[in-house]
Amino acid sequence: MATSLTMAARRATTFTRFPSSATSLIQRRGLAGSADHHGPPKVNCWKEPMNPAQWKEEHFVIVSLSGWGLLFYGGYKLFTGGKNKEENLVQASQ
Repeated sequence: MATSLTMAARRATTFTRFPSSATSLIQRRGLAGSADHHGPPKVNCWKEPMNPAQWKEEHFVIVSLSGWGLLFYGGYKLFTGGKNKEENLVQASQ
């Protein structure tokens, strides 16, 4: 009798593993909430140049890295005096 109960339990688990109706075969996308916007939509940086909170993330990164680069380059040129090579021209006597 124990073996028949074991076999019945195995059959029951086999039937629960494989769904019998087509509606249970439909894929459910529980965590795919990309269509749900949280907050106001993001815009391009040239549409709202004075409001960085509304920019898209990629645009914010590009603009901020460019700004830091210009700041460092400007500081370098300021503190080094923008040294140019001065060539001493020797005038040939005629």
